[in-house]
Amino acid sequence: MAAKKSTTPNRGYRVADQIQRDLADLIARELKDPRVGMVTIQAVEVTPDYAHAKVFFSTLAGDPVESAAGLNAAAGFLRSGLFKRLHIHTVPTLHFVYDRTPERAADMNALIARAVSSRAKED
Repeated sequence: MAAKKSTTPNRGYRVADQIQRDLADLIARELKDPRVGMVTIQAVEVTPDYAHAKVFFSTLAGDPVESAAGLNAAAGFLRSGLFKRLHIHTVPTLHFVYDRTPERAADMNALIARAVSSRAKED
Protein backbone atom coordinates (compact mmCIF):
# COMPACT_ATOMS: atom_id res chain seq x y z
CA MET A 1 0.00 0.00 0.00
CA ALA A 2 1.39 3.43 -0.95
CA ALA A 3 2.07 5.94 1.78
CA LYS A 4 -0.13 9.04 1.80
CA LYS A 5 1.77 12.19 0.97
CA SER A 6 1.48 15.15 3.27
CA THR A 7 -0.06 18.17 1.56
CA THR A 8 0.58 20.54 4.45
CA PRO A 9 3.71 22.26 3.04
CA ASN A 10 2.05 22.86 -0.33
CA ARG A 11 -1.06 24.18 1.35
CA GLY A 12 1.07 26.50 3.47
CA TYR A 13 2.72 27.92 0.35
CA ARG A 14 -0.65 28.38 -1.33
CA VAL A 15 -2.09 30.15 1.71
CA ALA A 16 1.00 32.41 1.92
CA ASP A 17 0.70 33.28 -1.78
CA GLN A 18 -2.99 34.07 -1.43
CA ILE A 19 -2.30 36.24 1.63
CA GLN A 20 0.38 38.09 -0.37
CA ARG A 21 -2.02 38.80 -3.25
CA ASP A 22 -4.88 39.84 -0.99
CA LEU A 23 -2.69 42.06 1.20
CA ALA A 24 -1.29 43.85 -1.84
CA ASP A 25 -4.84 44.57 -2.99
CA LEU A 26 -6.04 45.63 0.47
CA ILE A 27 -3.09 47.97 1.02
CA ALA A 28 -3.45 49.57 -2.40
CA ARG A 29 -7.23 49.99 -2.33
CA GLU A 30 -8.45 50.24 1.25
CA LEU A 31 -5.62 51.38 3.52
CA LYS A 32 -5.72 55.16 4.02
CA ASP A 33 -2.81 55.60 6.44
CA PRO A 34 -0.57 58.43 5.15
CA ARG A 35 2.52 56.80 6.71
CA VAL A 36 2.22 53.87 4.33
CA GLY A 37 3.56 55.01 1.00
CA MET A 38 4.10 52.94 -2.10
CA VAL A 39 4.60 49.50 -0.57
CA THR A 40 5.37 46.25 -2.36
CA ILE A 41 4.72 42.95 -0.61
CA GLN A 42 7.80 40.81 -1.33
CA ALA A 43 6.97 37.58 0.51
CA VAL A 44 4.82 36.03 3.22
CA GLU A 45 5.91 33.29 5.61
CA VAL A 46 3.14 31.50 7.50
CA THR A 47 3.71 29.35 10.58
CA PRO A 48 2.56 25.71 10.29
CA ASP A 49 -0.44 26.35 12.56
CA TYR A 50 -1.44 29.50 10.58
CA ALA A 51 -1.38 31.57 13.78
CA HIS A 52 1.22 34.10 12.59
CA ALA A 53 2.38 35.43 9.26
CA LYS A 54 5.58 37.37 8.69
CA VAL A 55 5.02 39.79 5.81
CA PHE A 56 8.14 41.13 4.08
CA PHE A 57 7.69 44.44 2.26
CA SER A 58 9.76 47.06 0.48
CA THR A 59 9.01 50.69 -0.25
CA LEU A 60 9.31 52.57 -3.49
CA ALA A 61 9.02 55.96 -1.83
CA GLY A 62 8.92 57.09 1.77
CA ASP A 63 10.57 56.11 5.02
CA PRO A 64 10.64 52.35 5.67
CA VAL A 65 10.43 52.84 9.45
CA GLU A 66 7.27 54.95 9.12
CA SER A 67 5.78 52.48 6.64
CA ALA A 68 6.47 49.59 9.03
CA ALA A 69 4.85 51.51 11.88
CA GLY A 70 1.80 52.28 9.73
CA LEU A 71 1.45 48.71 8.51
CA ASN A 72 1.84 47.24 12.00
CA ALA A 73 -0.73 49.73 13.31
CA ALA A 74 -3.14 48.67 10.54
CA ALA A 75 -2.45 44.94 11.02
CA GLY A 76 -5.82 44.35 12.70
CA PHE A 77 -7.70 46.13 9.91
CA LEU A 78 -5.79 44.17 7.28
CA ARG A 79 -6.41 40.91 9.14
CA SER A 80 -10.15 41.57 9.20
CA GLY A 81 -10.02 42.27 5.46
CA LEU A 82 -8.20 38.98 4.94
CA PHE A 83 -10.82 37.20 7.05
CA LYS A 84 -13.51 38.34 4.61
CA ARG A 85 -11.49 37.17 1.58
CA LEU A 86 -9.85 33.94 2.75
CA HIS A 87 -11.90 30.86 3.42
CA ILE A 88 -9.72 29.28 6.09
CA HIS A 89 -10.46 28.57 9.73
CA THR A 90 -7.63 30.65 11.21
CA VAL A 91 -6.48 33.93 9.69
CA PRO A 92 -2.95 34.62 10.91
CA THR A 93 -1.82 37.58 12.97
CA LEU A 94 0.25 39.81 10.68
CA HIS A 95 3.78 40.96 11.49
CA PHE A 96 5.33 43.36 8.96
CA VAL A 97 9.11 43.34 8.38
CA TYR A 98 11.01 45.66 6.06
CA ASP A 99 12.88 43.69 3.38
CA ARG A 100 16.26 45.18 2.48
CA THR A 101 16.90 42.85 -0.46
CA PRO A 102 16.29 45.47 -3.21
CA GLU A 103 18.70 47.88 -1.50
CA ARG A 104 21.34 45.18 -1.16
CA ALA A 105 20.91 44.20 -4.80
CA ALA A 106 21.41 47.82 -5.90
CA ASP A 107 24.53 48.08 -3.73
CA MET A 108 25.93 44.86 -5.19
CA ASN A 109 25.24 46.08 -8.73
CA ALA A 110 27.07 49.33 -7.96
CA LEU A 111 30.05 47.41 -6.57
CA ILE A 112 30.19 45.15 -9.61
CA ALA A 113 29.97 48.12 -11.97
CA ARG A 114 32.79 49.86 -10.07
CA ALA A 115 34.95 46.73 -10.25
CA VAL A 116 34.32 46.32 -13.97
CA SER A 117 35.12 49.96 -14.70
CA SER A 118 38.34 49.85 -12.64
CA ARG A 119 39.40 46.66 -14.40
CA ALA A 120 38.69 48.29 -17.79
CA LYS A 121 40.86 51.29 -16.81
CA GLU A 122 43.74 48.98 -15.79
CA ASP A 123 43.67 47.11 -19.12
